[in-house]
Amino acid sequence: MSSPSRRGIGQRLREGEQSFSFEFFPPKDEAGEAQLWDAIRELEPYQPTFVSVTYGAGGTSRDTTVRITGRIARETPMLPLGHLTCVGHTRDELQAILASYAEAGVHNVLALRGDPQDGPRAEWTPTPGGLTYASDLVELAAPDFTVGVAAFPDGHPSAPSLERDAEVLLAKERAGAEFAITDMVFRATDYFALLERAKAVGVTMPILPGIMPILNLGQVRRMAELSGRDLPAEVVQRITAHADDPVGLRAEGIAVAAEMCEALLAGGAPGLHFYTLNRSRATRDIFTALRITV
Repeated sequence: MSSPSRRGIGQRLREGEQSFSFEFFPPKDEAGEAQLWDAIRELEPYQPTFVSVTYGAGGTSRDTTVRITGRIARETPMLPLGHLTCVGHTRDELQAILASYAEAGVHNVLALRGDPQDGPRAEWTPTPGGLTYASDLVELAAPDFTVGVAAFPDGHPSAPSLERDAEVLLAKERAGAEFAITDMVFRATDYFALLERAKAVGVTMPILPGIMPILNLGQVRRMAELSGRDLPAEVVQRITAHADDPVGLRAEGIAVAAEMCEALLAGGAPGLHFYTLNRSRATRDIFTALRITV
């Protein structure tokens, strides 16, 4: 099945299309793949601007990522965004992966440096024969792909300052990136502060905020820690007020996310990018709260 329009993501955003997008991760087994496709089919009616498929640490899910992303391109009307990282690959291997994406009908990629195996704060050591910076990967892919990159509401953990982090984002745009997607946003003010820093150094590409509702405080806290961040105290307070009530906790997590999404859109965010964890219900619940229907 082919879409009537396969415009690149960057072009869609530049033309002012309000973007709703969903992110999935490569399943580890058949049951996980069935769950993934259930989520894809349940979210497909919302006509997302694009859907993305992540790339395992150190490239561990490379073949599955390319296969799933290609299947989305072939079997759905949705525009797929394939992830790619510098970690664990030589330049030649990266070129081969990009060729695999193109052969599968995938022409949009998210170019990431990737984190060392010991976490984002660990010292970065390039793969021999590989690339050193995300901007190098952008430059490699940009001639043939629409390229997106990562942005960080609180700065990347390895950045010496927020200003330097913004300069790195500018370098990625100058290398050919057309848009950016942030790590999880927990406060609208953090996202808008990122936009101000980016604008101050000359970044002009659209930056989409990444959304993950807090349905399990411990899980999201661990994910934030992996990014070198702490959850905002006011968010933790709202969630922990329902610590003994799983139903109430989930409802509060959806409410917190929906309120933030409303603030982001009202403040001019070009759209929302949902980290789905391969499940659709929470995202659909947020859409209901935002009065977005199929």
